[in-house]
Amino acid sequence: MSEVTKLLNLPTEHMQNVFGQFDAYVKKIEKTLNVSVISRDESLKIIGTESSTERAVSVFMQLIELSRRGNTIMEQNVDYALSLAMENREKEILAIDSDTICHTIQGKPVKPKTLGQKDYVDAIRNNMIVFGIGPAGTGKTYLAMAMGITAFKSGEVSRIIMTRPAIEAGEKLGFLPGDLQSKVDPYLRPLYDALYQIMGADTFLKNMEKGLIEVAPLAYMRGRTLDNAFIILDEAQNTTPAQMKMFLTRIGFGSKVIITGDSTQKDLAPGQVSGLDIAERVLKKVDDISFCYLTSRDVVRHPLVQKIVKAYEDFESKENARTKRRKSGYDRKTKNS
Repeated sequence: MSEVTKLLNLPTEHMQNVFGQFDAYVKKIEKTLNVSVISRDESLKIIGTESSTERAVSVFMQLIELSRRGNTIMEQNVDYALSLAMENREKEILAIDSDTICHTIQGKPVKPKTLGQKDYVDAIRNNMIVFGIGPAGTGKTYLAMAMGITAFKSGEVSRIIMTRPAIEAGEKLGFLPGDLQSKVDPYLRPLYDALYQIMGADTFLKNMEKGLIEVAPLAYMRGRTLDNAFIILDEAQNTTPAQMKMFLTRIGFGSKVIITGDSTQKDLAPGQVSGLDIAERVLKKVDDISFCYLTSRDVVRHPLVQKIVKAYEDFESKENARTKRRKSGYDRKTKNS
């Protein structure tokens, strides 16, 4: 194919942000789209095939606009813009960026960063119960917390309740010293971390003392009716079917419930069925309940985390396929004998 050259204007004040340290982002765009990028003052010359240069121009335009809006361009932004460019959907990244949920205590805007996260946030706005299911690093808990704090501050709900099963992640911790709160705090630390970052430690502690914010193990939910509350159940893959049913039947009037979990990281005893898996099958067709599935493409932690999640997904997919083949072969042998 013949090469073409396209020119693009890049204002000097946005050049460092869009190029990245040591031009890392430009090199990634060049390698991924198989183009050459030459910078002259405020002009970018992009050389490659017709389709590849068009994609590169579009990616740069999206990144420049993100920079104009005051965003610090991260490697995740570049990776996601490139992945959308392969589907000719790169312009959607600006629609995602326009949805600001709230701001952290430092003034940093909290926004969905992928289409999957945007669908998740929209589902929380439009449904009473939302299941956010996906791998680590996809923002399931953090975005739910941001939506909860926003609803609390605006007066949509009168309190926030966060809970998770107190199950050790594959290791026995033994006896933990201190009072009851000290014993359960280690299991609930990820929820505290998100609250501190968005709300601030002082505001969180004041509201917690008033009983307006509650962080408790799932076992404490039994026998309660939770009205006018924003309720988050984290690590739902570690619930039993009985626990999940108990939790879902606590919901009162004016409440909104977000249930997050990763079906691939269960810490239940061997042979124990997950309440999250059962809920998927039982509640799939119930109105006002939404299931949002996030994938490795929605991981917003370090890019290496995305690669790790994808590698595990591929491995587990191959293992499941191998198991099915073995089972079908065994079934055929049994019938023949």
